[in-house]
Amino acid sequence: MDLDELIDRAEITDAITRYTLAVDEGDFDRLDTVFTPDAHIDYTESGGIVDAYPVVKAWLSEALPGFSKHRLHTVGQVAFDFAEGRDEAAVTAYFHNPMRISDGAGGERVVEVGGLYRHTFVRTADGWRSRRLHEQVVWTRGF
Repeated sequence: MDLDELIDRAEITDAITRYTLAVDEGDFDRLDTVFTPDAHIDYTESGGIVDAYPVVKAWLSEALPGFSKHRLHTVGQVAFDFAEGRDEAAVTAYFHNPMRISDGAGGERVVEVGGLYRHTFVRTADGWRSRRLHEQVVWTRGF
């Protein structure tokens, strides 16, 4: 592994961190620094939608406030598979996402999702951006 690949890995990992912070903090415009304008995003395994990035961004801003503002992603192992020429990479990141939601009786309960974020990142003039995201759910709790 050379220095350029280490830099690419760090920049992609930073983009994944920006993604989780944007979702957790409800700063959905920050997602513009994560995805290409034509990105394809699939949240169907967790009950969400599949569509182009602008549609999914609008959906996130409507759907996620149904959960409390206390969302907290944890991202674990990140695996990289760079294509020839290193301008594209298949990236898989483990995630754990606990969220609080109304329990319907005036309180809250915690729901959790664990799985894999499967991205296709591409090098752009603005840095590495995800052109494709599939959220693969491995387990849930509390739903």
